Amino acid sequence: MANQGAKKRKEENARHMKTLLRLIIASNAIYVVLRMGVFYSSFTWKHWLGLVLTSLAYVIPYQQLDAMAKPSYTEDGELLDGGFDMSTGGICGYLHDVIYITCFVQISSIISGKFWYIYLVIPGFAAYKLFGLARGFMSQGSEGGEEDEKTKKKREKMEKRASRGKFVKTRTR
Repeated sequence: MANQGAKKRKEENARHMKTLLRLIIASNAIYVVLRMGVFYSSFTWKHWLGLVLTSLAYVIPYQQLDAMAKPSYTEDGELLDGGFDMSTGGICGYLHDVIYITCFVQISSIISGKFWYIYLVIPGFAAYKLFGLARGFMSQGSEGGEEDEKTKKKREKMEKRASRGKFVKTRTR
């Protein structure tokens, strides 16, 4: 019964990574068969470049996720940890998003080359997150700035309430 959660997580991660690999292989296969096979007359060097780009966009996040999913063992070979929980958000969720966006872009680019613009969502979202992080470090002007009349009255009222002692009602018989 020991390490039952770690064993379960290890199995879930292995299943999840297999599913992601199948998704990547299926997307590449669909792209190659349709773009190179069916629409071979319009296949140019740009499509080769797109295939290489999407392959890199699959490999890097997949390797990161695979490293996160690896279980850790003790020196005896006993399972210590089943790996990172792949259902959590944060960087793990962002890596999944990159894989899913890449699948969508790769398959939809068979129809039109304009779908490549969807890739701009990834650096756009990264810039949004970095801007929020940088804004948190910068001063927002609340120190030493002038406060308006309404905020000042509200603050003074709260200070008065806090300075008053609280009365506790008790029952006496």
